[in-house]
Amino acid sequence: MATKSKILVVDDEDTICEVLKLNLEIAGYDVDTANSAETAMKLPLAEYDLFIIDVMMGEMNGFDFATKIRATEELKNIPIIICTAKDSEEDLLDGFSRGIDDYIKKPFSIRELIVRIKSVLRRVKGGETAEVSLSCNTLVLDADKKLCTIDGEEVALTKKEFEILRLFLQNKGRIFSREEILSKVWEEDVLVIDRTIDVNINRLRKKLKQYGNNIITKLGYGYGFKD
Repeated sequence: MATKSKILVVDDEDTICEVLKLNLEIAGYDVDTANSAETAMKLPLAEYDLFIIDVMMGEMNGFDFATKIRATEELKNIPIIICTAKDSEEDLLDGFSRGIDDYIKKPFSIRELIVRIKSVLRRVKGGETAEVSLSCNTLVLDADKKLCTIDGEEVALTKKEFEILRLFLQNKGRIFSREEILSKVWEEDVLVIDRTIDVNINRLRKKLKQYGNNIITKLGYGYGFKD
């Protein structure tokens, strides 16, 4: 029998903690809760597979708690999902710069949260549970076959275009800087300039036809993909 993933929910609202604990345990997870970052820090944090953290808490907010987690050697690779009512671009970019893996906006559905939990845990654990198929309506990316289709018809993508699209579809709504795209798609020993990213993005937009507009540009920040 597979071991249950262990999740820590950190939120200053008792009701939210109780609802998340109940529903996530029904979904098959082992769940603990804490009503503040300070309380959470007293727990054996290295035992958890995932942290779900509220932003607006007491003395230490969720972003600062995430920073402490990423600065701790034994915790730095444990994924973090931030729950927030703060959905401005600056807030979200601040969160990702601190090392969070995903975010979900309040109010949210339990179903959406469970989907995000599964997605984050798959990315971290990899192996047999790695995501094979990614999609946006009739745009489908088969990571196993390295195949992109729109309405069932193959779209010819270069390896870099394919990897950029996969990165975007795995992280819908997130904006990646050119530096992040370079680090995740290109080999470390290859010299690539920012213009190369722009050229690949422009080619990808054209090849994706009606889905080209789903690739968005945030001036001064970078690129992302919206549903």
